[in-house]
Amino acid sequence: MKAVTSHTAIPFTPQFLRPLRRNAPPPNLPFLTSFLASSSLLRTLISRFSSVAQVMNLDLPMMGNGEFDEDFVVESCIVRSLSPALTLKQGLEKIKDAVEELKLNPPCSRSGLYRFQVAVPPSAKAMNWFFSQPLSSAVFPLFFLSKETENLIFKSLSLGGTCGVFGIGAAVRFTCPSFSTLGGQNSFKRYLSIDSTCVTAYGFMNANFNEESSSMRHEAGSFYIFIPQIELDEDEGISILSATLAWSDSPLSTFEESIHSYELSLYQALHSLSTIERYDKCIRSTLRKFDLVKDATFKMVYMKASSLSEKGIEADLMELETPFSCQFCIRLSPTVTAASNMDFSSQDYANINALWASLIIEECTRFGLMLQDQDHLPCYCCFHSSLTTCIACFDERSLAFHALGYARGSHKPAVVITSSGTAVSNLLPAVNHFGSFVRFFFGLPVPTDHIPARMILTTLDSAVYWATSSPCGPVHINCPFREPLENSPKEWMLSCLKGLDSWMSSAEPFTKYIQLQHSHAPDDSQGQMAEVIEVIQGAKRGLLLIGAITTEDDIWAALLLAKHLCWPVVADILSGLRLRKLSTSFQEIEDNVLFLDHLDHALLSDFVRVWAQADVIIQIGSRITSKRISQMIEDCFPCSYIMVDKHPCRHDPSHLLTHRIQSTITQFADCLCKAQFPLMSSKWSVSLRALDMMVAQEISSLIHSESFLTEPYVAHVILEALTCDSALFIGNSMAIRDADMYAQNSADCTHRIGDTVLSLGLPFHWIRVSGNRGASGIDGLLSTAIGFAVGCNKRVLCVIGDVSFLYDTNGLSILRCAKPMTILVLNNHGGAIFSLLPIAERTERRVLDQYFYTSHNVSIGKLCLAHGADKIELQDALFTSQQENRDCVIEVESCIDSNAAFHSTLRKFACQAADHALNMLSKFSIPDFIFHGSFLCKIRGMEYSIYRIPLCAPPTSASVNYKTTTFYRDVFEQVAPLEIHEEDLLDVEEQLRFLHHVIKGAKISFYLPLLKGSFSSWIWSCLGIPPSSIFPSVRCGLEMAILNAIAAQEGSSLLNILHPYKVEEEISERSKEFRFVPFLILMGLLEVAYLAKTLVEEGFTAIKLKVARRADPIEDATVIQEIRKMVGLQIELRADANRNWTYEQAIQFGSYVKNCDLKYIEEPVKDEDDIIKFCEETGLPVALDETMDKIGETPLQKLAKFSHSGIVAVVIKPSVVGGFENAALIARWAQQQGKMAVVSAAFESGLSLSAYIQLSSYFELQSAEICKLMNKQLVPSVAHGLGTYRWLKEDVTFEPLSINRSQDSGFIEASVVDADRILQKFQINRDTIIRIFSEEQVYTYQLAVDSDGFSCLLNVHEIGASIENDVVIFLHGFLGTGGDWIATMKAISGSARCISIDLPGHGGSKIQNHDGKEDVLEPNLSIEVVADVLYKLIHSITPGKVTLVGYSMGARIALYMALTSSFGDKIKGAVIISGSPGLKNDEARKIRMVKDDSRSHALITHGLQIFLESWYSGELWKSLRGHPQFNQIVASRLQHKDVRSLAKTLSDLSIGRQRIAQEMCYEIGHGTSNGDGSRKEIYEIVEVPNCGHAAHLENPLPIIRALRRFLTGLENSSTPNERAAPFHGS
Repeated sequence: MKAVTSHTAIPFTPQFLRPLRRNAPPPNLPFLTSFLASSSLLRTLISRFSSVAQVMNLDLPMMGNGEFDEDFVVESCIVRSLSPALTLKQGLEKIKDAVEELKLNPPCSRSGLYRFQVAVPPSAKAMNWFFSQPLSSAVFPLFFLSKETENLIFKSLSLGGTCGVFGIGAAVRFTCPSFSTLGGQNSFKRYLSIDSTCVTAYGFMNANFNEESSSMRHEAGSFYIFIPQIELDEDEGISILSATLAWSDSPLSTFEESIHSYELSLYQALHSLSTIERYDKCIRSTLRKFDLVKDATFKMVYMKASSLSEKGIEADLMELETPFSCQFCIRLSPTVTAASNMDFSSQDYANINALWASLIIEECTRFGLMLQDQDHLPCYCCFHSSLTTCIACFDERSLAFHALGYARGSHKPAVVITSSGTAVSNLLPAVNHFGSFVRFFFGLPVPTDHIPARMILTTLDSAVYWATSSPCGPVHINCPFREPLENSPKEWMLSCLKGLDSWMSSAEPFTKYIQLQHSHAPDDSQGQMAEVIEVIQGAKRGLLLIGAITTEDDIWAALLLAKHLCWPVVADILSGLRLRKLSTSFQEIEDNVLFLDHLDHALLSDFVRVWAQADVIIQIGSRITSKRISQMIEDCFPCSYIMVDKHPCRHDPSHLLTHRIQSTITQFADCLCKAQFPLMSSKWSVSLRALDMMVAQEISSLIHSESFLTEPYVAHVILEALTCDSALFIGNSMAIRDADMYAQNSADCTHRIGDTVLSLGLPFHWIRVSGNRGASGIDGLLSTAIGFAVGCNKRVLCVIGDVSFLYDTNGLSILRCAKPMTILVLNNHGGAIFSLLPIAERTERRVLDQYFYTSHNVSIGKLCLAHGADKIELQDALFTSQQENRDCVIEVESCIDSNAAFHSTLRKFACQAADHALNMLSKFSIPDFIFHGSFLCKIRGMEYSIYRIPLCAPPTSASVNYKTTTFYRDVFEQVAPLEIHEEDLLDVEEQLRFLHHVIKGAKISFYLPLLKGSFSSWIWSCLGIPPSSIFPSVRCGLEMAILNAIAAQEGSSLLNILHPYKVEEEISERSKEFRFVPFLILMGLLEVAYLAKTLVEEGFTAIKLKVARRADPIEDATVIQEIRKMVGLQIELRADANRNWTYEQAIQFGSYVKNCDLKYIEEPVKDEDDIIKFCEETGLPVALDETMDKIGETPLQKLAKFSHSGIVAVVIKPSVVGGFENAALIARWAQQQGKMAVVSAAFESGLSLSAYIQLSSYFELQSAEICKLMNKQLVPSVAHGLGTYRWLKEDVTFEPLSINRSQDSGFIEASVVDADRILQKFQINRDTIIRIFSEEQVYTYQLAVDSDGFSCLLNVHEIGASIENDVVIFLHGFLGTGGDWIATMKAISGSARCISIDLPGHGGSKIQNHDGKEDVLEPNLSIEVVADVLYKLIHSITPGKVTLVGYSMGARIALYMALTSSFGDKIKGAVIISGSPGLKNDEARKIRMVKDDSRSHALITHGLQIFLESWYSGELWKSLRGHPQFNQIVASRLQHKDVRSLAKTLSDLSIGRQRIAQEMCYEIGHGTSNGDGSRKEIYEIVEVPNCGHAAHLENPLPIIRALRRFLTGLENSSTPNERAAPFHGS
């Protein structure tokens, strides 16, 4: 076969497909042929040799300059996402309604492609839906494609649960015959441009399906690909139902014909839903009716847009590496069906025993049941093993629990076969999970041909009906057999088979049990449910409890119900909603669903128990794991308590139920979702969220701060080891309780459809969880977990205790039956749960060990060659086990006593955190109803001032060589960067200017004073800024200002809102007065000793000595020795080396001061990895300081390695670590570790020092509480490092902070009350003010610019002083406006004149032909034309040069202008943000050009709103879709006044029409000459973190900083007009 190069044309027949009419031969209809092109999606298909009977050209107007032939066509697909549907039927109805709306307002285009998609319940339905289609289908193709990659055999399908794709009809087809049938050459090309990542095409490569002859055969080089009309695409945890419409101006493929074709497919799809549930039992009977094409070479391919876009544009379709399925069934016509791995077989029977056994097995297989048998059974039980999944094990008890787990995972019964005798009694422990008795018993007679064989079948059918009816449970059938018990031939009479002809010719059970749906189901809102709805509508303090849920559809329904009710939700660990992988960070109430993951521990507080009185409680699912939640329900009584479960059994141990609803969760949710409910009391929701947040942060902090591996740590991090397509089985006793109490949700949904989940309105991806809570014992847990893994067909992580594991080690023998499993064993060498019960305090340890703990010394590692892991290695071991294709056991060893102690600590601190949260909220006047969430007030505006404060001496961080004796400290109010900060004053002011703009109108949350991640969440969700992008000093000032504003709003003090108890009653003497630590720089021996003595005489009790300023560390040691002699042992001495010593120098110093009784030495070594080694070598106590400077957003992870006892203190500079929130987190970690938390100033003003005094007092109170909780002796109060106040010659406060010698103690102290006075009655010392910034006006005006044949009236936004030498022009991207840049412009307007422009066709700009006639051709808006317009505009704005800053489309314009010599007299430099230099390849440019033409046409045809929805569904905007202000950004794109001109810019400014790639490569690559022959680089590249394409919107602060530094560089550059800086998001 001749190889096909990228230049060879691919033949195809472009036609539309109409559904085939019943009993009619397939007509010769044209198909629409297209495929994905270039970087958006489906790529080049097309054009090869072909003899084409008919070619359909879409009459799609070319918006550009007509560079291409009329037959080069691109169709853009408009994708619309609908709200999630409760059921598959409702999903179809949503699509039907959307199409009906489209029909009422049809597109004006003669050609187009539309796609509707909706998320539906995730359980596997695709296969059943395919097999439920009528044999005389009116629509083709019909197909099912399995997504299973392992165990590709028919019996795996018969067990059900296989995810796949069902499709009906074809909206778009791509066909191509082989070379052997080709005649001439056709140059026609067609592309399908789809920006959504969800679209998939299906079909066959190297296959030729002939419509006329209705035949299919293998032919190299041919293909048959299509996009279904209606498609159900199932993935783990989510299913997407979609419908696609395609039309053109062909008489056979008009919009009306497309609608008619779609309606035929929809009608058949809807009407086949009624039989979908029973077709899992009829697969074989359906397959027998098909005329299968058996050709093993056929493999069904499926092509996701995202995977195709990774290939080169020139790639031939035949050269693409497409994924394929080896298990599928597709009906191409009434007579052609192709299938792979869907075969089955049957056998004859040697004797009557074999017949009866085979009938039993056969009927079981028709129900899709799994067989599990004990060894040594008669061999005829395995005759039909090719049709069943049969598992053999020597332990009957393991088999029974395996069957139990399988039933939980698959929602189908399993058959356990045992021999007679005691074997069957070993099944009883598993039966106990359903009660004392089986649901049904029958004893079959001995096999004989005198009894009709159908008796066996009806008995089996009856047993299955009993087992699966509510309440479901086990059944028991005795099957006696006489010898021969093997396959020995023995005649039997065929008459016993009388009446089985119909059964034998089908594959369905003999008796069909049909249960009618009662009319009084929960959707009867006029009946009994009306009362329930009225109760729910009257709720003021509602609570939704979600118990154990076993099916994915019920999990789905529970989630949609929670979203609809907007009530606080308590999700049990077995509900499937407790473990959630969040789609984005800092999720705000997860899209109206407030999950209370830690209410159990909040209820440890007596205060909370009394307060938390719900008036209506709805419980769906079975029982709740948490006893405290159950106790809360009792405490709430009398209240309305509504329980929903599908079985009629009673579950009301406390006799509290007021309404018991027998219903499925889906039925109940459907009923409630049709009703409207008033807003819940916001005070109730706000308080519960604050409680949960505080307890969650406290638990996380404690768990991560422990240096040894704990069982709560395992529960806390277990979600990180689970992928979205795996599941968790959790053991009883402590394993399930720890997971329920301590599991943490993560913001790392990296699943391949994670972005689809977010785009469809779902804030997270859940993890399916199962357990064995029926009898709450430890028997058979491992076997149950393995059965569950087989049943749910997922990789399962099993977490169980050591005793449970040892009790069921026989279960390891059946591990081979499931997908690779990871078993994590919590080995505490006994039953640890008893250590947490009151009996542990009243019983001798010897008795506990022997009779309760069941202590053992069995080595699990030796038992199964398990992994041993410590805390550091645990996550690596979990990750590795999930990647390996083998079973793995991980052993986590712990100690019963330490485990009990740590659980006790967690409970105490959680209780204290809950008290703290509720006390804090009690200080606020929270109304019962808040219409805009949990907000206290709104920020009207912000003002900042810059001060200059004279100092008495230079800062200790500055150089020691001074040429002046006058020193100043320039600061912004409460924001004071120093040399130790990474930022300088210019950096700070830029961020303050930016915040000044974005903070106006922001709402202050009640949660901010919690300091438990609340500020980070608020900064992201309300301001739209990644918290890590704010400079530490700026964030510190921001937090300080907001906390003071909250205190002022509530008439309280800063300390009182941080520590919300009655100050006059509960603040101890230790917090009323505040001790300082002055510091001395060790210079001359006598001078320093004298100063130290003077400080002691003044009343200081502690002195910090700055060391490591000399060349010889021994000299410093000598000075310290002398000081110690002079001041005595009662004075506390601290040293600070500021990381200036090598390890060897530090050791030398340490050896000389061992006897000087140093309190600690800060940062003695340069390398932080040497700190602990220094502690151990010298024995000197160490404090961390600079180590905290770059602590980042995850300080606990960095602090974890410094829990060593030799590290006794942590020095915290709030302005360096990033504010009060990070400072509080670090301080709490230190105090819990028994270390000092020392607050230190960085030469701030008295205003900041007053706030630091309040913060330090809060830490002192917190330290006392921690000592009490941990039963430790109260530590002395800490002297904090705020002695820099002595450097201030003058202060910003009119009345300075009072720091005097106390008459009571005789020590130098500051008063907390006085510090509060300074903050509350702050008066500015205006002599120190240099400048005040309160508001900067944005001037908006319009400028007219004439061009060739038209004029532009451009909207201009201007900020900043008229600085002609520093003019910056900002150019937005497509769909943007100049307003996108306002915040950025305000940030840098202090040093530049900033101007942004609404580019032609955008925002308020207007385009007018010179003659004013509308029928004149629209003006060309190419990059050359737009650049010329801007060039003229710049001339009218300034006589000098400008710097261009462009994003995306604006970046390409800026780059073009910067590299075009004719514009050189006006362009100083260019900043390129997410801009493309163009495409080098001619074909790539051609494809992109026509694609953008198609998009332009779609914008005009479908309107701006629909276009925006489709545009922003593309992969390019994945990161932006996760931004909290995404909806506001998209809404701002609806403000364009001239949509036609907007569409024109999309076409004319296409990258395909831009030829600057070569020029850019040459100019930037070669640089400029320095005159001496050398070359100078004229560009720099900056990578912007934590963002995507829209970097200037997603993470603006790094761009602002880089932009200002680039502008500063331009001022100093000798060739300013040749500099460019590309910025890229990452």
